[in-house]
Amino acid sequence: MTAHLKKVVSIAIIAMGLVSGYGFAAAASAPAKPGSVRYAGDLGPPQGAPIRAVLTSPPHVPPPTHRKVPAKVIVELEVIEKDMPISEGVSYTFWTFGGTVPGSFIRVRQGDTVEFHLKNHPSSKMPHNIDLHGVTGPGGGAASSFTAPGHESQFTFKALNEGLYVYHCATAPVGMHVANGMYGLILVEPPQGLSPVDHEYYVMQGDFYTTGKYREKGLQPFDMEKAIDEKPTYVLFNGAEGALTGDKALRAKTNEKIRLFIGNGGPNLVSSFHVIGAIFDKVRFEGGSNVQTNVQTTLIPAGGAAVVEYQTRVPGSYVMVDHSIFRAFNKGALAIMKVDGPENKAIYSGKEVDSVYLGDRDAPNLASVTTASANAANGTLTVLDQINAGKSLFNGTCSVCHQANGAGLAGVFPPLAKSDYLHADPKRAIGVVVHGMSGKVTVNGKDYDSVMPPMNQLNDDEIANILTYVLNAWDNKGGQIKASDVKAERAKKVSKPTAEH
Repeated sequence: MTAHLKKVVSIAIIAMGLVSGYGFAAAASAPAKPGSVRYAGDLGPPQGAPIRAVLTSPPHVPPPTHRKVPAKVIVELEVIEKDMPISEGVSYTFWTFGGTVPGSFIRVRQGDTVEFHLKNHPSSKMPHNIDLHGVTGPGGGAASSFTAPGHESQFTFKALNEGLYVYHCATAPVGMHVANGMYGLILVEPPQGLSPVDHEYYVMQGDFYTTGKYREKGLQPFDMEKAIDEKPTYVLFNGAEGALTGDKALRAKTNEKIRLFIGNGGPNLVSSFHVIGAIFDKVRFEGGSNVQTNVQTTLIPAGGAAVVEYQTRVPGSYVMVDHSIFRAFNKGALAIMKVDGPENKAIYSGKEVDSVYLGDRDAPNLASVTTASANAANGTLTVLDQINAGKSLFNGTCSVCHQANGAGLAGVFPPLAKSDYLHADPKRAIGVVVHGMSGKVTVNGKDYDSVMPPMNQLNDDEIANILTYVLNAWDNKGGQIKASDVKAERAKKVSKPTAEH
């Protein structure tokens, strides 16, 4: 054998040894002993007594595993079909994992053997299953977990790959099950765990398709045609408009490290996740192992996830949005993290203007809107109910232009306070709000020239409540606008103004 040939053979033998050592050529190596590591992610057999997984409802996250060895982890998750609020005065029949949308957060460690129990509550109308994107096996477990109402299924898998993974129902029609809220996240921690932070939160986006318009009251059924056309009525964080605002906002203090586990259940839309006023120090994009730094907005595909981390520096309300921005302000994709603590004027001078970003979610809560909706439904709505609800809605929708005191802006936005225009014909304002208005208008002897775009995002009772509040505020003469008045005006066919400013 020549010296050159000997060198080639030696290199080949070394290469075979390296490949075999990384598990890619197991067939060429000696049979592995039972319980030994044979492939990437197999960190050995479970050690110790089985562990029952701690499952948490959003936005909460189970504690870190703090384990140095793999374990057998038992996960028990129940499917529950239930009516829940999707917006103020609007309900929807959600199909859930664990009674919430998104479903319960699952946290395991790479190398764990997971014994999964899926239960379907006896009251369910439909069979369900589960596809976990962190499972290596047919359907991500779906093939083994088809479960009829009142039954339970069980299967086992080894968590081979660390990362943040979506799970969802995969029973036909799959899109309908996902659109009804059947998704959640499972975190497979790396063996060394994640770096310590002060707060971890669970947020998941989803798009919803109802037969009624955005914020149309009552129980709203699923609309398959809208879903197929990918025209959602709502785009939401954690299954409901306002799920993470007001007294349900996420909380933190200044100079704390925040980790958000962000998922996108879809079923259709890609999320452009952004926190207004924060820059992500680290993003594990697509839920994988690679890290990007100093990120402003991160894309999260339908059926995907990301882990974002940032440091809180100054106090205030930090608004989380899908930066496909109409989804935030006109479909509900908006959440808030409220950060408390001392100011740091070296970083930011101060002066919050929450209403610009928060819309009608600027109010601490919308209890007055809920009360008005409930009373309207049972026939006991009063003018005072409308005034209270209208004030909350006005502060978030109209006050930026017309000002919180109704004074308007000179030459641009006419005053609503002591307005002779309103006093002359209170119901004329309905047409302005519904159809919009363009060009010059004289109010209280002064000219104003601007564009009022149609407020199509507001429904009939919201417009009625806002105008009733305006008529009864700031020394105006009083009056009442009813939802039926708005409905009649909306039915009129009029030319619409352009939306330029």
